[in-house]
Amino acid sequence: MNAKPSTPTWRTSKPEKLAGNQIHQLEVPEAMAGQRLDRFLATLSFIPSRSRAVDLIKKNLVTLNGKPLKASYKVQARDEVRIEIPPPEPGGLQPLNAPLDVLYEDDDLMVINKRSGLVVHPAAGHAQDTLVNVLLHHAGQLSMGFGENRPGIVHRLDRDTSGILVVAKNDRAHHRLAEQFRAKTAHRIYWAVVSGVPPTREKTLRSHLARHPTDRKRYASNPKGEGKIAVTHYKVLQTVASGLSWIQCKLETGRTHQIRVHLSEAGFPILGDVIYGARSRKRDFPRLALHACELGFIHPVTQESMFFRAGWPDDLRLSVRALGFSDV
Repeated sequence: MNAKPSTPTWRTSKPEKLAGNQIHQLEVPEAMAGQRLDRFLATLSFIPSRSRAVDLIKKNLVTLNGKPLKASYKVQARDEVRIEIPPPEPGGLQPLNAPLDVLYEDDDLMVINKRSGLVVHPAAGHAQDTLVNVLLHHAGQLSMGFGENRPGIVHRLDRDTSGILVVAKNDRAHHRLAEQFRAKTAHRIYWAVVSGVPPTREKTLRSHLARHPTDRKRYASNPKGEGKIAVTHYKVLQTVASGLSWIQCKLETGRTHQIRVHLSEAGFPILGDVIYGARSRKRDFPRLALHACELGFIHPVTQESMFFRAGWPDDLRLSVRALGFSDV
């Protein structure tokens, strides 16, 4: 993984506070001479990304001899650069004291097992009752570098999907985790119970996903290639006589509703999916039978390989077993 280096070894002053802003002063080393200013800043551990560096430059928070600089400025050896890092802007989010299933936690990240029915971040109709609000109560501080209404959120699960999520506690961890998901190196496995029996045991489903042309709540594959590429690799784990299948889905990409759309369009809608499977469901089901059961990634700081697995949650285990599936 191409990780950003840690705090530079060249000469820096100890960060200080000024009107709430954290002040960093450092001297550009000869090895970095000739780099664009935004690229140079993005190598610093306290600036999580190049986009964040550009934002600081545009706000005149990066100066040389007291003068603001442009992102295209080529830094010179022994330039004395001063950087102000403002505190996160308050987003009005309130901590919520609610149960949270924490699988792992350290100073940089948390791995949690989300329950079904919990919205991940604030949205219409869900301002203060989301996973983010629960995380704020538990952790106190989360990464704010990727949006004040989505602190710490690296990737998402649909409201009715249960399973494993990784959450970032600081901007550096957030940036490095997000890079792994963009580079498709994160390991993500889901389980689903579907109506029907696929003719092939293993298959790759690939399409461009975009908003449905007439229903804004839905997504659909676009035959013209518009939208974002989505790739799902599925494997049939078990089938039962009633014509249902337990499927494992490995994500290569992570688009909104990706698994639900792909399986439904292939003729195998997920049980309990009232958006993509209502017309062809063989039976009612207590909720969406989709669960993120495995997650793997490289720790953004220690570089340790991390792997987590969570079986069917209690609210689905008995229902899946009642259908005739074993080993649940």
